[in-house]
Amino acid sequence: MTTTLDYDGDIAVLDLGDDENRFTPEFLDEVDAHLDAVLAKGAHGLVTTADSKFYSNGLDLDWLGAHSDQGPWYVSRVQGLLARMLTFPIPTAAAVVGHAFGAGAMLAIAHDFRVMRTDRGFFCFPEVDIRIPFTPGMAALIQAKLTPQAAVASMTTGRRFGGTDAHAHGLVDATAGEGSVTAAATDLLRPLGGKDSGTLGAIKQVMFGTAAHALTSIESGAGH
Repeated sequence: MTTTLDYDGDIAVLDLGDDENRFTPEFLDEVDAHLDAVLAKGAHGLVTTADSKFYSNGLDLDWLGAHSDQGPWYVSRVQGLLARMLTFPIPTAAAVVGHAFGAGAMLAIAHDFRVMRTDRGFFCFPEVDIRIPFTPGMAALIQAKLTPQAAVASMTTGRRFGGTDAHAHGLVDATAGEGSVTAAATDLLRPLGGKDSGTLGAIKQVMFGTAAHALTSIESGAGH
């Protein structure tokens, strides 16, 4: 699995990979390095996408099972990435080209905007069915972005939302056809390119400070 970073004009396009794009420690390191590069280049926006039928399946449960002694470190690392995306100082959009499950769906939720493929792929928080409760930070992230009704519908049921269904519940901002999702996400960000990153970053820190703190606090990293 390799992540890649490209640019569409002033918009950075981060491809999460061509498989299930689970959050291995190496994946987390790569994404953080790409985010550093995006800021260093002065990009006007960031789109994340994938070259797969998956956007991301989230936590690498196989790795976690083999390194159970590192569980708190790993969850803290994942939550650090979610907090970083939530408060990233440029406009962000997730191009949900395929399945987004668990922490993969949380990564999408952490973006400012989401565009999902209309006809294929599911957006799902399966925690209730796989018997893994949300940490306080993960719950705070989702609840900071969704209406109470949508949070209950997605967090307590394990329901798999297709694109149209996800749009109707406000989980995503728009849908697009096959092959058009990344372009649609990029087009969402293009008009926002002139925003001052220091101001935007400060606004997001205020808007989402409670969720970001819950994600980066030690207590929430020990719950999974």
